[in-house]
Amino acid sequence: MALSEALPARLRLPRPGLRLGLVALLILTAALSIGTGAAGVSLSAVLGDLVAGTPLSARDRVVLFDIRLPRLAMGLLVGAALAVAGALMQGLFRNPLADPGIVGTGAGAGLGAVSAIVLGGLLPATIGATLGPWLIPVAAFAGAWIVTLLLYRTARAGGETSIATLLLAGIAFAALAGAVTGLLVAIADDQQLRDLTFWGMGSLAAASWPKLAVAALLIIPALVFAPRLGAGLNALALGEAAASHMGHDVERLKRRAVIAVAALSGAAVALAGGIGFVGIVVPHLLRLATGPDHRRLLPDAALLGAALLIAADLIARRVAAPAELPIGIITALLGAPVFLWILLRRRGFGGL
Repeated sequence: MALSEALPARLRLPRPGLRLGLVALLILTAALSIGTGAAGVSLSAVLGDLVAGTPLSARDRVVLFDIRLPRLAMGLLVGAALAVAGALMQGLFRNPLADPGIVGTGAGAGLGAVSAIVLGGLLPATIGATLGPWLIPVAAFAGAWIVTLLLYRTARAGGETSIATLLLAGIAFAALAGAVTGLLVAIADDQQLRDLTFWGMGSLAAASWPKLAVAALLIIPALVFAPRLGAGLNALALGEAAASHMGHDVERLKRRAVIAVAALSGAAVALAGGIGFVGIVVPHLLRLATGPDHRRLLPDAALLGAALLIAADLIARRVAAPAELPIGIITALLGAPVFLWILLRRRGFGGL
């Protein structure tokens, strides 16, 4: 029995109240993020200057518009993308423990990024100069999409896509990507190892408007499109045959869900590196509150995922200020206990 089904309906939050609460939480964390940083530029002082008609100093403009706002926007996009990708994967596999990493997308993105860090110096000078700071994000996204395409080709036979084959092939591709990544790490020098370590644990520190503009072209359409898959995922929970009898094109549903997950998780990893637990924990928490209806779950996951990642980034900047912790450490410290609690609760309601 699913935990969301076992939880009494009276304990679930009212639908309008939850959505308003998530919006308020997102606004609060966004305001705290904009007003926090080592530069000492407070949001209240900036708002006071704007109300008084006092022009911002050049330093304040740089801090706000070139550092903090891009970082906030990256947190919004990455958090929403990871959470919605996790909800889609759990609905597609009909397994609350599913995660974008289960199909090897994250491992493919990681392999692309590691290849760029370790082998980027071997590229022709013209290519390296052209890509510049785009090299790692482009390589990460390319790795995610290559693995996704190979995975989909492997799982598709006779005009149908086998979910079981998709799962098993995803595990195999993830293991293969992990092995190649390990080989590259073994030949990396000290500076490359430092870059690999920091990138692997995730960070929003490299945020910039050009990077966000490209990632937004993938993430925003996928976020807008994802809720349209909600009714199909609800029907799929009853089984593929039942979903087909209810009028849903199951093969098209699978294809669209996999493409959306690849776009969301690939772009998120390319932007911010490896950040775990968001895609598992956020959908679980929302199912506790409102139930398993994907038509509600997917947009709510975008809001809570964005708020959670912004909050984690805020903690990462405050704990060791003026230094900064990798955000993946914070999400793991916050997410792992919640995940274990969810597992224990599920065991209490009928086992895993």
